[in-house]
Amino acid sequence: MTTSAIDAKLLAEMFFAGAANLEANKEWINELNVFPVPDGDTGTNMTLTIKSAVKEVSALGSTDSMKDVCKAMSSGSLRGARGNSGVILSQLIRGFGKVAKTETELTIPVLADGFDRAVETAYKAVMKPKEGTILTVAKGASVKSRELADAGEENLEVFLGAVLEEAEKVLANTPELLPVLKQAGVVDSGGQGLVQVLKGAFDRFLGKEIDYSALMEKEEVKAEAEPEKEAAEKEELRFIYKMRMTVLMAKKPSSRDQKEYLEFLKSLGDRVKCAVEGDILHVKCQTNDPGLIIQRSQKFGELGEVRLLNLKDTESIGRSADAAKPSSVSDAAEPKKPAETETPRMPEQPRKEVGFITVSVGDGIRDIFTGLGVDYVISGGQTMNPSTDDVLKAVESVNADVVFVLPNNKNIIMAANQAASLTTDKKVIVVPTTTVPQGITAVINYMPDLDAEANKANMLEEIGSVHSAEVTYAVRDTEIDNIKIHEGDIMGIGDSGILTTGGDIEDVTFESLKKIVDENTEIISIYYGEDVEEEKAEKFRARASEVFPSCDVELQYGGQPIYYYILSAE
Repeated sequence: MTTSAIDAKLLAEMFFAGAANLEANKEWINELNVFPVPDGDTGTNMTLTIKSAVKEVSALGSTDSMKDVCKAMSSGSLRGARGNSGVILSQLIRGFGKVAKTETELTIPVLADGFDRAVETAYKAVMKPKEGTILTVAKGASVKSRELADAGEENLEVFLGAVLEEAEKVLANTPELLPVLKQAGVVDSGGQGLVQVLKGAFDRFLGKEIDYSALMEKEEVKAEAEPEKEAAEKEELRFIYKMRMTVLMAKKPSSRDQKEYLEFLKSLGDRVKCAVEGDILHVKCQTNDPGLIIQRSQKFGELGEVRLLNLKDTESIGRSADAAKPSSVSDAAEPKKPAETETPRMPEQPRKEVGFITVSVGDGIRDIFTGLGVDYVISGGQTMNPSTDDVLKAVESVNADVVFVLPNNKNIIMAANQAASLTTDKKVIVVPTTTVPQGITAVINYMPDLDAEANKANMLEEIGSVHSAEVTYAVRDTEIDNIKIHEGDIMGIGDSGILTTGGDIEDVTFESLKKIVDENTEIISIYYGEDVEEEKAEKFRARASEVFPSCDVELQYGGQPIYYYILSAE
């Protein structure tokens, strides 16, 4: 018997299937990114966005309420949205839900209305919509759905299949709309993510067996809602994961490395305990970013064991990083405890007129921002785009009437704006900084005597004079702006694209610097990353001072991963 409509239960199952298919294909989608940088991947961002919604829908348990399902899909994706494609995906879900939530079942006319509203909502959320992206793919699917509905199509299987086919057709054409995609030889990654969601949903509609194993969060969410008291206690948690980890060190870290690592842990969590015992580093903390901690810890050696406890669900998730080695720490028998350092809790600050939130990664850069008076530094950036919920929690923690948010990355601005739109108890002003140097300049140029809007205008004017460059390595072969890039090449990336490539870090950095310095430059700032030795950074500063004698050249430790140097000229 042919299904003529989609009820709430089937909608939820199709949504889960779409999320599972996106999760299963996220690495493939990541590889479609035009810039071959080792971070900021579209597939990962979209997957984290939709999995946040899956968790909320799962928490409903068994329900036949279309309104409840749509509300959970919308709120979960909005708060979990990461990166531009993730935010656009959340707006598509939100727009669709506005139509679907008023119905008890979804027929072809209702679906067409929902697709139209989804596209309308997503386009409104983007300040300057660009064709050849996920928006174009969504619009193509919407146009096809309207065409079929107006033609009187009554077979839902035919309808959904044709909409998916059209989405795939539009996706294949995205390189013709964006030359950068054509040159790189890829389709739009965000559009591919949307197609995978639609494909997974259609597979479930057809009754195909769905592999949910990749959708790990599905197992962590309880089938029934928690009692109100317990739910309230969970909502108050600042950090979700309790983390215990051991690292089998290749060599004992220097005192400076230990200090910087401890500060890094403190920047990502609370109740931090870190100690060295022989060749084993013991780490305990509460955090929302266990992945960043694992990545940084591998600098010291091999992981022994990593244990995570989800404090919301009170279910431990353990995984061994090296199954061939026995565990050094276990819950059953804990070894003799070495000396430990614990982070004290900060007292609640009094209410003030203005507060600042910024996004950055790297303990040195974090210290620069806090030294300038920033109230809350969200750990993230290119290496991990924070979610809308991360920004919301930061806003909630800053006890001020007006809160300025500095995203410091073009792929975080939309999530910050979304957080601002969801905040009702204080004024949130997003200053669209796209780099760390712009963020630093914005904070420096805040003037207490001006009102909030005048300050925003002043900051925007000042960051317009900042030219930035970042130096990292390529993770694959590609071609951008007629520049051929090979895996392993060192790249200098400027405000508008690739500046230069080469094989030597210092030479590429210097060539990048020359391209952002002009006759108006007065100050050159150099922030060196965690993989750059201080001695080499000092030599680079001296070289820059010699070539640009009319400029003040400042060198500061940034401690950022992946990016060897961040440069600014202003």
